[in-house]
Amino acid sequence: QIDKYLYDMRLSEETLQEVSQRFRREMEKGLGADTNPTASVKMLPTFVRSTPDGTEDGDFLALDLGGTNFRVLRVKVSDNGLQKVEMENQIYAIPEELMRGSGVQLFDHIAECLANFMEKLKIKDKKLPLGFTFSFPCHQTKLDESILVTWTKGFKCSSVEGKDVVSMLRKSIKKRGDFDIDIVAVVNDTVGTMMTCGYDDHNCEVGLIVGTGTNACYMEEMRHIGLVEGDEGRMCINMEWGAFGDDGVLNDIRTEFDREIDMGSLNPGKQLFEKMISGMYMGELVRLILVKMAKEGLLFGGKLTPDLLTTGHFETRYVSAIEKEKEGLQKAHEILTKLGLEPSHEDCVATHRICQIVSTRSANLCGATLAAVLRRIKENKGLDRLRSTVGVDGSVYKKHPHFARRLHKTVRKLLPDCEIRFVRSEDGSGKGAAMVTAVAYRLAAQHKARQKILEALKLSHEQLLEVKQRMRMEMEKGLGKETHTEATVKMLPTYVCSTPDGTEKGDFLALDLGGTNFRVLLVRVRNGMRRGVEMHNKIYSIPVEIMQGTGEELFDHIVHCISDFLEYMGMKGVSLPLGFTFSFPCQQNNLDEGILLKWTKGFKATGCEGEDVVNLLKEAIHRREEFDLDVVAVVNDTVGTMMTCGYEDPYCEVGLIVGTGSNACYMEEMRNVELVEGEEGRMCVNMEWGAFGDNGCLDDIRTEFDLAVDELSLNPGKQRFEKMISGMYLGEIVRNILMDFTKQGLLFRGRISERLKTRGIFETKFLSQIESIIVKEVCTVVARRAAQLCGAGMAAVVDKIRENRGLDFLKITVGVDGTLYKLHPQAGTFSPRQVKSASLPSPPVPYSFSTVMHETVKQLSPKCEVTFLQSEDGSGKGAALITAVACRIREAGQ
Repeated sequence: QIDKYLYDMRLSEETLQEVSQRFRREMEKGLGADTNPTASVKMLPTFVRSTPDGTEDGDFLALDLGGTNFRVLRVKVSDNGLQKVEMENQIYAIPEELMRGSGVQLFDHIAECLANFMEKLKIKDKKLPLGFTFSFPCHQTKLDESILVTWTKGFKCSSVEGKDVVSMLRKSIKKRGDFDIDIVAVVNDTVGTMMTCGYDDHNCEVGLIVGTGTNACYMEEMRHIGLVEGDEGRMCINMEWGAFGDDGVLNDIRTEFDREIDMGSLNPGKQLFEKMISGMYMGELVRLILVKMAKEGLLFGGKLTPDLLTTGHFETRYVSAIEKEKEGLQKAHEILTKLGLEPSHEDCVATHRICQIVSTRSANLCGATLAAVLRRIKENKGLDRLRSTVGVDGSVYKKHPHFARRLHKTVRKLLPDCEIRFVRSEDGSGKGAAMVTAVAYRLAAQHKARQKILEALKLSHEQLLEVKQRMRMEMEKGLGKETHTEATVKMLPTYVCSTPDGTEKGDFLALDLGGTNFRVLLVRVRNGMRRGVEMHNKIYSIPVEIMQGTGEELFDHIVHCISDFLEYMGMKGVSLPLGFTFSFPCQQNNLDEGILLKWTKGFKATGCEGEDVVNLLKEAIHRREEFDLDVVAVVNDTVGTMMTCGYEDPYCEVGLIVGTGSNACYMEEMRNVELVEGEEGRMCVNMEWGAFGDNGCLDDIRTEFDLAVDELSLNPGKQRFEKMISGMYLGEIVRNILMDFTKQGLLFRGRISERLKTRGIFETKFLSQIESIIVKEVCTVVARRAAQLCGAGMAAVVDKIRENRGLDFLKITVGVDGTLYKLHPQAGTFSPRQVKSASLPSPPVPYSFSTVMHETVKQLSPKCEVTFLQSEDGSGKGAALITAVACRIREAGQ
């Protein structure tokens, strides 16, 4: 009979799923910057960005103001592997007249009680950090700034609404002058609940309160929070979910009793969800049902008493008592009798069932909204199964005999794919506030320690100028005949004496050998109206046994590939000029003569070192007796880069590569190239600048991390400049810094994973998976330094060219190639896959390697206007263009 009467209060699983989905939509409204103003579920950012990790440590104070009493606590947190928390607290009353007086009086009173507490504990001389639980609706703008929206719970102090409560408290303390504290955080009690549990269970990312009122909070991804700048990491959201339904979305499941309760409340039309659930209204709902049924003659023989008719006389604790397993019916009899009724056994059974239906509905609704929150967390993390913990507090959850069990059951029914633990929170508003403060303190201390370590990688304008000056000195040494042998920056003559002038034409072959793959290209250069370059190419692999066999085998294989290519292009028997990009250390004695100094990159073919590679190639062509080629030029890929851009832009006289390795070349006056006879004109110099610093001239800016990377490399002590700027090593520098952070407990909770110990992990996509601001920050600093150093080197080059020509102002273009320069992000993250390195800029400035490098050159060489042009295929097209220029000059000479 009762079940039929209260049919609308018994919610089916479908209805609960529907409520859960509606709530999910309300959450999204509250999170969006545009939809938030009209959303009923406010989803307030709390500026709490992390839950405890167990390493928190120190002495903290907490203030808890949320009712007619307030508490002051001292919380000692120690991390000696045992994670223990010691607390002392004192309760102070707030006299009635203060609750209605001025705000200044209220905060002066709080400051006085605080002084009294510190006096008692003899800690007045210490400046302790304090967390302030202020359980009123607030608009938070920072962790330590909270604007009171409206007073509730009987408070009516003047001139506090619309003001920051922290600064009011600070003023009151300062006015006294007998103690000083550091107010670190303002905390909502829901957040405190989550944090208290989070200290014991690191999976805890939701806080729930079901007591007099109800509310929840959870950790949301920053990228979804429209009201706060930044996309990195997470932040706790205080949902203020009691207001769910204030816009009418629950009207179809609200009953006449819910409407009656709302009409008689202090805030009609507000907090409608809370009024269906929380302890403040549960007893009242039961009373209204009893009254209506008695009026209809269905209970108590139709008899009503003044007590039963008085609002608030059926207390929520009665509901808990009546639902107890054993003595429930007897309790019902006692309570009804106390209300002046003469209940029959049936009346007691009926009352018991009514209590059950009301409290079950409350637990079910609460479970439906909680399931929505957990599902959102699961989707945010992209998991198939979520394991999470909910910290819970509140009298209804803790004291009602079946509420907790029913709530858990609903959540499990609605979320079969999640494992959810529920933990009862102990003193969220006291200990929780101290926890928030402890975490904030830990994060601040860690941030400071990290900045200190990263300081060594941040270069000042003066330091960069110094690097530019030193590069200039090393360049002079490399060019000078006397000093060349001991110079580290070798400044090798390339015998390329001119950049393209646009009149080049003809068909050219190019070979590109610089790794395990080898390319043959046909490059058609046209001039006049149809000026342009058309290319065909084919890639051949070089088997390991050939890379490590004899020189004859290697060059025979190369000639075999050329033969295959000519046949493929239908050009068998044509004799073409050929340019050979040979990206190994060579000493050039002429444009078409390059002596291999030593193999690198895994090549070990015998009988080649010390030999002229053009000769080795010519001999192999003769052995095959199939075609003849005119080998015009041996080319370094940096020079090729300059030449490709030179074809597009006559101002291009510098080539730069920043990829796996780094190098530069530029047009130097012949009179300065002492290693080559002749004073007239210019010659391109291949700087081999990666070795800058190998004589120790950069030691004052190299960090411990650079030293570590160098020690573990294949060529310790060599190519020191390259190791600070090129893609091959940036990821390693980052890894070493992260290892250091971790050893000092500043990252990954102080645990070094095997992955982190592995050299070269940044070649994988490891980076994109760490959603860590810290890792990004490190990458930004490392990549920024690389770009600045590269810029300082470039500045030395362009200023030398300017001075060579006696100009006050130089307009020049630099041809650039290399993965680091091209792929380093405009605004987002590196893809280490492409770049074998790790770099991510900080959110506010979308900046990239190229941008920073350009800026640096501008600052260090203000008298040069430098344009950077990305090169296309310097090692293929570039080699052909060098050949084309050489042929043009040769023909002109003839």
